[in-house]
Amino acid sequence: MADDGEFDAERGGSRRARWRGLVGVSVIRLWKRTVRTRSSRVVATVGAVALTIALLVVVTGVALGLAGGGAVDDTDADVQIVPEESGTLSAVDGVEGPRLGDSNERAESIRSDDGVDHASPVLVEPVKLESADGGEPKTVLLVGVVPDGEPRTVGGLPTDALEPGDPHYANGSYDGSREGELVLSEAAAERLDAEADDELTVGGSQTPDNVSTPSVTATAVESVDDDDETPVALVHLSELQALSGADDGQLADQILIWGDTDAAESAADDEYPDAAVESHDGTDPSALFGDGLAFATSLLAFVVGIAICASFVATTAGMTVTEDRRTLAVLEAVGYSARSRLSIVAVSTLLTTLAGAVLGIALGVGGIYAVNAVAGATVAPGAVALVHPILVPYALAVALVSGLVAIPYPLAVAARTSVLEEVGR
Repeated sequence: MADDGEFDAERGGSRRARWRGLVGVSVIRLWKRTVRTRSSRVVATVGAVALTIALLVVVTGVALGLAGGGAVDDTDADVQIVPEESGTLSAVDGVEGPRLGDSNERAESIRSDDGVDHASPVLVEPVKLESADGGEPKTVLLVGVVPDGEPRTVGGLPTDALEPGDPHYANGSYDGSREGELVLSEAAAERLDAEADDELTVGGSQTPDNVSTPSVTATAVESVDDDDETPVALVHLSELQALSGADDGQLADQILIWGDTDAAESAADDEYPDAAVESHDGTDPSALFGDGLAFATSLLAFVVGIAICASFVATTAGMTVTEDRRTLAVLEAVGYSARSRLSIVAVSTLLTTLAGAVLGIALGVGGIYAVNAVAGATVAPGAVALVHPILVPYALAVALVSGLVAIPYPLAVAARTSVLEEVGR
C-alpha cells in the first residue's frame, strides 16, 4: 500500500506477483472488451496488425527467395562460386543476375587441384517440356550439372542418377553425343504427368533456330529432401547450355565444389578472383545483406510494417482508452496508483499487438504458399518465396517494436483520466 492508502503495484509483495496481477487484469479486460461488449476496436487492432505482419512475412519470404535461389541451392557441395554482387538465380522466369564465363574449362582446372573431389558448373534455366505424344507444355526448372558417378546432391536431386561425365561438351565444340537424360523431382513429374522412362520434348518456341527440337528421357523420379514444391529436373550441363545458348562463353550461374573446404576455396579464388566464393550451407537469411534487390525489398517491408502497425495501434489504442475512461476511473477509485493504471494500458496494448502478430504469421505463411502456387501456375517454374523459421521471431520482434512505438499515445490519454471528471459526467 502507498502512504496515502492507494494500491501501488510497485510496493508490497514480490515483484513477480505484482506483475502477474497486472497482466491478469489486462488479459481479463481485453477478453471482456472483445467478447462481452459491442466495441470492435480490439478486433480491428488485431486484424490490422495481422494483415500488416502477414504482408511483412510474404514480402520477406520473397526476398529470401531472391537471395537464396530456392530449390536450386539445396545441395551438399562444400563451396560455391557465384558472380560478385549477385545471389544465385531467382526462380522467377526471366529474372537472372550475372553469370560466370568459361565455367566448363575452369571447373575442370579446379577438379585437378589436390583436396578437390569434384567441381561442377551449374546452369539453371526455366524450360517448357511436353510429353512426346503431345499435350500442353509445362515449365520446369532445368538444372544443368556435370555428374561424376558419386552420390552428390544438386537442386535436392541426386546427380548419380545421370550418366557420369558430359560427353556433349567435347572439349568446347559441343558436338559430342547427347545423353538425353532427365532426373525429375516428384513435383516436376506431377506437373508433367510423367514417370520414369517417359520421353519428353522441349517446347519448340524456346529452342534456338539452329538447334533441332531435342527429346529427353526421364531416367528417374526422385523426392526432394526438404519437400520443396518447385518442379526441378537435372540434365547434363552442356546439353542445357546448347539448348539455352549459354554454350557461347560456357556460361553458368554458379560452380559447386566438393572436397576439403580450404582447398576448394583456394582453387576457386585462383580461377575466379573477382567472384564471390563462399561455403555453402543452404538458405541463409544473412544472404539478404549480399543481394541488393533482396535487401532493399526486405528493408522496405520492415519500415512500412513498423510504420503501419505503430500508427494503427496508437490510434485505436488511444480511442479505446478514451472509450474506457470510466473503467480507469474505477481502478483509481479502488486504489490503483497512476503507475499501475498506466502499466495495465501498456500491457493491454502490447498483448493486442502480439495477438495480431501471431495471427499475421499464420496468414503470412499461408500467403507464401499461395504466392508460390500462383507464380507456379503463371510466370514462374516454381517457388519464388521461402518459408524460414527465422520469420517467426522476426515478425514478433517487428510487432513488439511497433507496439512500443505506439504506447506513448494511449498512455498520454490514460494519464489525463481523472476519477472526479468521470464521476461528474
